[in-house]
Amino acid sequence: MWTASAAFWPNRYTMRCDSAPIADMPLNIPNTLTWARIALIPFFVGIYYLPEAMCSASEKDAIATLTFVAAAVTDWFDGYLARSLGQTSAFGAFLDPVADKLMVAAALIVLVHLDRVDALIALVIIGREITISALREWMAKVGASASVAVAFVGKLKTAAQMSAIPLLLWQQPLMGMDGRQLGTALIYVAAVLTLWSMGYYMRCALPELTKRGM
Repeated sequence: MWTASAAFWPNRYTMRCDSAPIADMPLNIPNTLTWARIALIPFFVGIYYLPEAMCSASEKDAIATLTFVAAAVTDWFDGYLARSLGQTSAFGAFLDPVADKLMVAAALIVLVHLDRVDALIALVIIGREITISALREWMAKVGASASVAVAFVGKLKTAAQMSAIPLLLWQQPLMGMDGRQLGTALIYVAAVLTLWSMGYYMRCALPELTKRGM
């Protein structure tokens, strides 16, 4: 705990920072897998900074694709383990979507850097994630989180997004189809669903926003 004394704050404003109890942040198997996903992000991005003499462009794409797919599989698996082992927790429920959004944001930024995704598409997707995350946090504080629970359109958006990114990272033919063209089509579908789902969640939250004069 750190407390600022009145001598340093003439307006008698006091700042406090209390550490959360360790019990609120259990290091169980599901949460460990979630932390592992976050730890993969620097590795995922760092692959593209390796010199060509160490790793060719196609090898970088292959490693990045496998890393992203492994993170996506782990995302499903840690949720399954949390439920089956009875190890769900408030901290895990908070950390899991944060890990997902960080990995997706990192992947989109990498793809923009590689000129495989338009910056506007990345901005739409990342901006929506920040906006809806903030909205859900606020709705939870006012006791109305159920109003903005994950909807089917949000799941469709996630499916399109998580299919598009590996295809754009891999950018090789897949079952006779052009992987990059398919990935590009899917990322545009994901962007449309992103805006649609954002509008849906904002509409669901509108009664609470109106009630509080916002």
